[in-house]
Amino acid sequence: MRVILASTGEQLGVMKLSDAIRRAQDLGLDLVEIAANANPPVCRIVDFGKFKYEASKQEKEKKNTGSKLKEIKFRVNCAEHDYETKLRHAEEFLDKGNKVRVQLQFRGREMAHQDLGMSLMGRVKTDLSSMAQVEMEAKLMGKSITMTLAPLPAAKRKRQFSTADDLPPLNDEDDADDTDDEE
Repeated sequence: MRVILASTGEQLGVMKLSDAIRRAQDLGLDLVEIAANANPPVCRIVDFGKFKYEASKQEKEKKNTGSKLKEIKFRVNCAEHDYETKLRHAEEFLDKGNKVRVQLQFRGREMAHQDLGMSLMGRVKTDLSSMAQVEMEAKLMGKSITMTLAPLPAAKRKRQFSTADDLPPLNDEDDADDTDDEE
C-alpha cells in the first residue's frame, strides 16, 4: 500500500501493511485507508480523531451550501439603475446556488395598476432566464406580487448584469515617457 504522512504531505512510498502500522505507531498516530480502490491502496498516517473531525466538518459544509431563499423587493415605479442593481444582486444569489423570491409591493393607488406590476415581473423573469427557472409563477397576494426563482445548473448559467469588478481592467498607456527634460 502507498503511505502518505499527513502532517507534511510527504509520500513515504509503497510498503507492507505491517511496516506502515509500525511506522504510524512510532509516530503516535493512526493508519487510515483513504482510497481502497486505488492500485496500490492509499493510506495516510494521521491522528484519527482529527481526521474524523475534518471529515465531519467538510460534510457539514456541503450540507450548509444547500439552497437558501433570498428576497429582492421591487416597486412599480422602479428606476432603471435600481432595477439593474437589484437584478445584479439576484444574479449573485443565483450564482451561489440560492433561490430568489422576487416581491413587488404596491402602495395605495398603485393597486389600480396591477398590470404594470405583472409586466415588471415578466421583465424580471425574462432578464433572469439565463440564470434561473421559475419555480413559482408570479401571483398577486394581498398588496404584493410574488415569484420564486430557482438557479439553473452551474454549467447553464450565464450572467447578463455584470458588475464593474467582473470586467477586465482597461489598459492605460505607460507614463514612463513623461519625464521632464529640464536641465
